[in-house]
Amino acid sequence: MSQPAMINRYRWYELVGIYAGIFVFLSFILSPFVEGFLVSLKPLGLLFSSPYRFWPEDGSFEAYRTMWVSVPGFARYIFNSFFISTIVTAVVLVLVVPSAYAFARFKFRGSGALLAAFLAVNMFSGAVLLIPLFRLMRSLGVLNTYFAMIVPGVAFLIPSGIWLLRTYMMRIPRELDEAAFVDGASHFYTLRRVILPIAMPGITVVAITTFIGSYAQQFIFALTFNSKTEYMPLPIGLYAYFGRQEVIWNELMAASFVGIAPAVILIFLMQRYLVAGLTAGAVKQ
Repeated sequence: MSQPAMINRYRWYELVGIYAGIFVFLSFILSPFVEGFLVSLKPLGLLFSSPYRFWPEDGSFEAYRTMWVSVPGFARYIFNSFFISTIVTAVVLVLVVPSAYAFARFKFRGSGALLAAFLAVNMFSGAVLLIPLFRLMRSLGVLNTYFAMIVPGVAFLIPSGIWLLRTYMMRIPRELDEAAFVDGASHFYTLRRVILPIAMPGITVVAITTFIGSYAQQFIFALTFNSKTEYMPLPIGLYAYFGRQEVIWNELMAASFVGIAPAVILIFLMQRYLVAGLTAGAVKQ
């Protein structure tokens, strides 16, 4: 007599409760995005009409066309944000990977205090450090360049990347390092050929969080360190829809969805490698 599969261990009312909870959770998470998309479809004159209507009767994608006219060069803003975030992510990974390996594998004097200092950096708002950073950028001669936003982005995102990747590397068995050392491998060779392939899921998580963080925090740095339009990122382009008399909400929402589309696509593609890395080795050969 065949036994029921272990995966069918929930009763029907338990499944109903689980899926109901998932539905409520997703409703709270996705409702702002749904409402923002519906606002982008509504004519500007009907946004604040009464009574409120969830689905626009005269909805259209006109705002997705006129937004390019309202803010000329909007594609340049998107490119700048994508370019800055990509460079910041690459630099952060180059610096974070060996640093996280060192903190995870080696015990040296002051390592705990240094990790605490890294964590304390994230407690400071970027606005607190604007004046010192401005003087530093001016002394380096990088104002009104991409570097004026890349350097602060790297500095603020390295600490969180080290903490995330260090925790992941600490779960990798030390016996792998010891076996490599017995075979005569150096620390750098062990990191490159042994640890990195196993740590790819953690590195992917750090890359995704770094890219999102860099994509989102460019507004205050751009306003302070840049005055040239050709170097301005996406948040500055979105800010242009805030006029003195009114805010063009439908075009602002349309521009927001268009602006985040490249980041969403990139993150979606990287998640495939993340899932593949997490499931690697789960099945015996």
